Amino acid sequence: MSGHTDLEYLLRAADPVLDDQHYVFVSLSGEYGDYADWNPIATFAEAEGLTLVIPRSTADEHGVAYDDVLQRITLRVHSSLSAVGLTAAFSAALTREGISANVIAGYYHDHIFVPVADAARAMIALEGLSPVDSG
Repeated sequence: MSGHTDLEYLLRAADPVLDDQHYVFVSLSGEYGDYADWNPIATFAEAEGLTLVIPRSTADEHGVAYDDVLQRITLRVHSSLSAVGLTAAFSAALTREGISANVIAGYYHDHIFVPVADAARAMIALEGLSPVDSG
């Protein structure tokens, strides 16, 4: 099933939800699958190392260093990977509030990682998205 591409619809139906889990991004040497038993929610292979997005507790358990502690906000609308403007709209809303964001797009949803201290404000900013915010 294809996702939605109409920006006005995507903004109206964004339906952000905050995950209570605290996540960290870490970079380790190795190849995809080497850390499968850590149950990362995302991985990305870069020239410098394998990036994992894992619960903070997993990083702590394995003694892995990390910088920022983040919470994930998922936009529950089924957005198409070819949709234009959704990332810009929520990025602009968070920028106005001075909130940094790291975004991972899955097949069905966009996942926005924000600092734990800013998560509540980020939810308010995202819940206020409207078609007016897109331009």
